[in-house]
Amino acid sequence: MGREQKPSRPSLSLLALISFIASFGIARTFTSIDPNAFLARGGVHIHHFWFGIILLAIGGWLGISYNQERIVRFAAVIYGAGGGLIGDEVGLLLKGNYWTGITYTVLVAFLAFAFTALLFVRYSKEILAEIEAFTARRVSFYFGVILAVVSASFIPTRNFFVSTLAVLATVIACIILFAFIVQRVTSKPRQIGK
Repeated sequence: MGREQKPSRPSLSLLALISFIASFGIARTFTSIDPNAFLARGGVHIHHFWFGIILLAIGGWLGISYNQERIVRFAAVIYGAGGGLIGDEVGLLLKGNYWTGITYTVLVAFLAFAFTALLFVRYSKEILAEIEAFTARRVSFYFGVILAVVSASFIPTRNFFVSTLAVLATVIACIILFAFIVQRVTSKPRQIGK
């Protein structure tokens, strides 16, 4: 018996990401056109993030329950659409205000992370080779020092997002510096004339 091939996981991630972006855009467009278009029953206002939770549950269940390509692709689309509906109401969920700017901040951060993860999955060998080559050069040391000094100066701010970003950048700088030092210590000394 031949084994059924699993669909490519990166392509499923891309389908879910495209579905997320489309769902977010469509929900934001409809709400912008008519902010009063919502489902209300028995005095209860049902926000569309509830539909997003249902779609996430259905997409997740289909994705882990089946191994057929058409079904898991459909599950990825449903899952992404559910995430988009929830993402559209991040401001409402966190601040109680649908129109707050935090929704766009979270969206941009999520998309940056998702696209970076997709690129890393696809080009991991090339990226790791470039990182190794970068840490072998002295420029990585200087870059790490600059990043650590500049980022550390923003850590004491009262803005949680800026402080978190500064801590993250400082940690990355320390990793770069550590990788440079490890690479220098473990590399063989160059022989003159050879």
